[in-house]
Amino acid sequence: MEESGFKVYKDFRTSRHVVDIYGVIPTAVGDLSVVVACKNYDKKWKVGLDVLKEMEMVAKNLKASKIVIVTTSDYTKQALNYAARKNIKLIDRAGIISLAEKFSKRLQAPEEEFHDEIESYTPKESNFNIKGGSLSRREPKTPIFEQFRVLFQNLFFLVLLVVGISIGLTQLIETFVKLDDRILGILKIFFSFILSYGITPIGEKEKMFILLRGTVVFFISLLILIIIILI
Repeated sequence: MEESGFKVYKDFRTSRHVVDIYGVIPTAVGDLSVVVACKNYDKKWKVGLDVLKEMEMVAKNLKASKIVIVTTSDYTKQALNYAARKNIKLIDRAGIISLAEKFSKRLQAPEEEFHDEIESYTPKESNFNIKGGSLSRREPKTPIFEQFRVLFQNLFFLVLLVVGISIGLTQLIETFVKLDDRILGILKIFFSFILSYGITPIGEKEKMFILLRGTVVFFISLLILIIIILI
């Protein structure tokens, strides 16, 4: 991770948890961060849903854009299916061995290109989702989509987008229909309300956080629009 430009913190402490590895890298759209949990389990013990959900809470608190879990054993089927739905990266015992072999080859031939091994390995079962009793292959999300999604997690960007589109729509309507300034002001507020809760799900998955973030975006947008209308 450090060679990829990440600032890496080991045993990073939050108010309630200790993250084994926490990596942060600056980008044009803001900092991207990754939380990594390392579970040194015996072969007979498998990592379950409790670990995945705990790391989700940590990622929410740190606003991390990626969760990676590494174990010396394996994962339960429930954990594999859950990780596939939530885009959580899992690396099992076989994956660790595969990464070690690649790293060993790199040391022997440093001039060869060495891609991001963590992203190149996925446990076999985690590429599939069970829907309606049938097994369907889950296509991985592209890095472009992830960058786009991260942009919509930025509160400042969301507020500017909501205000800009609301003003743009009312101006478009005004070119076709002559309306009173008070009506236009109400339309701006109405559009900002719809947009605040409509575009928030792009950057958030949990319903509780969608409602909370949407409310914050609408409240800030409302204040800005009121100031603009009064001016």
